[in-house]
Amino acid sequence: MINIILCDDNEKDRNIIARIVKECMCKNKKEYNIFTFNDYDKNFYSKVESKMPSKIYLLDIATPTKSGIDVARDIRRKDVDSVIIFLTVHEELGSLILKNDLLFLSFINKFDNLEKRLTKSLEKAFDLLNKKNTIRFLDRNILYTINVNDILYITKDSFERKTIIKTDYSEFKVSKSLTYIIEMLDDRFVQTHRACYINSDRKVMIDKANKIITFDNGETIDLLSDKYKKKVCKI
Repeated sequence: MINIILCDDNEKDRNIIARIVKECMCKNKKEYNIFTFNDYDKNFYSKVESKMPSKIYLLDIATPTKSGIDVARDIRRKDVDSVIIFLTVHEELGSLILKNDLLFLSFINKFDNLEKRLTKSLEKAFDLLNKKNTIRFLDRNILYTINVNDILYITKDSFERKTIIKTDYSEFKVSKSLTYIIEMLDDRFVQTHRACYINSDRKVMIDKANKIITFDNGETIDLLSDKYKKKVCKI
């Protein structure tokens, strides 16, 4: 499910943009939600704070109370994966946006072939959201970027109250919850224990009698419970 978060203080423009989004989604057969706002208010920020997956922000540069540039900065402090597309009538602000290093996808002038350019940008956004090659998140002012293919399993250390992300080359202990990390991943990751998910692409053998999972690099874990054993063994 793709979640479109649109903010534009001009009702006419907002309706036009929403129509373009709807037509693009139908054309590409995408399931989506669209949330529309006329200002960057507390309701808008509730969507920024939410853990909804696959967000695409369509941000007006100028609204009565706040700049879309400042809003994008707020988004990037918490979220480096969502797609940001700027929409404006102020072409001269393009250089300012570039200077802010906001990791945005495109900067679209509403008066310059809006429908074609926005449709093309949305289709690029779909490709970006589908490519789960990495996960990126902030944890205690540290930005983690981890290749998904390198992850063997993710588990919870209840003693230290940390989530452990085990890869070929390292073991990352982070304060984010196990649920938070799993929500960023795709269906390759399956639950084997109340406190463990494995990368099913990396497991090569399951010893059901001894409840041992072996990965393709030779590493093993014993986090396989009866509750999840049957499902895991089918994969």
